[in-house]
Amino acid sequence: MGTPELGITGERTVPGIPAENYWFRRHEAVYAALPHHVPRPPRQVLDAGSGEGYGVAAMARLWDAAEVVGVDYDAAAVEHARGTYGSSRCSFVRGPLTSIPLQDNGFDVLLSLQVIEHIWTPRELLGELARVGRPGATVVISTPNRLTFSPGLGRRERPANLFHTREYDAMELAGLVGETLEVDSVLGLHHGPRLTAWEAAHGSLPAAQLAGPPEGWEPALADLVAGVDVADFTLSGEALDASLDLVVVGHVR
Repeated sequence: MGTPELGITGERTVPGIPAENYWFRRHEAVYAALPHHVPRPPRQVLDAGSGEGYGVAAMARLWDAAEVVGVDYDAAAVEHARGTYGSSRCSFVRGPLTSIPLQDNGFDVLLSLQVIEHIWTPRELLGELARVGRPGATVVISTPNRLTFSPGLGRRERPANLFHTREYDAMELAGLVGETLEVDSVLGLHHGPRLTAWEAAHGSLPAAQLAGPPEGWEPALADLVAGVDVADFTLSGEALDASLDLVVVGHVR
């Protein structure tokens, strides 16, 4: 989501805003792919770093018998999520992700999407996911790929993005997650054919959006961004170094 001072940033993106639609659909694509990576319908699902709350509602739609809990530290985000998506099956809790205020062994599926890059102590986040997950619970973690999001940035170097404390490449992220959880697969989120063709003609689509405020965009760019859909992204284990985002799928030991 953007701010008046910073314009479009890709952080805290929300549905229904044409200029932010690319970032929203890029987040949404991972939620949409979850059924392919969860072996059986879950009973309890956790979204750690639930933000605006749309992911909690999306998972409730994916699994119509599941109870879904979102946890976020931002009080305004939690209040908004409760008012917009709260229901008998969708609840929201305020608390730090490095000390999640929920009981042990409570969840069958745990997600933390586009969150770990914001955490100063990522091992504490991973330890908390392991604690609140049941043995064998599926865990899905996504983050921007440092190699494409911040070209030239080295491991453990401070990102230029003021919202990020650390960015990761595929091997680095898998190694970190594997210290606490069992890693089953490492995937990359890529542009599909339509966006790839646009970039072949015009250059990086994320860079074009971040280069200036939406009111200054060319009409063709604005129309493309507003029309991006989940189907414009693919998730695979190929070309990880060139992926937009990294997705680690694992389970609680």
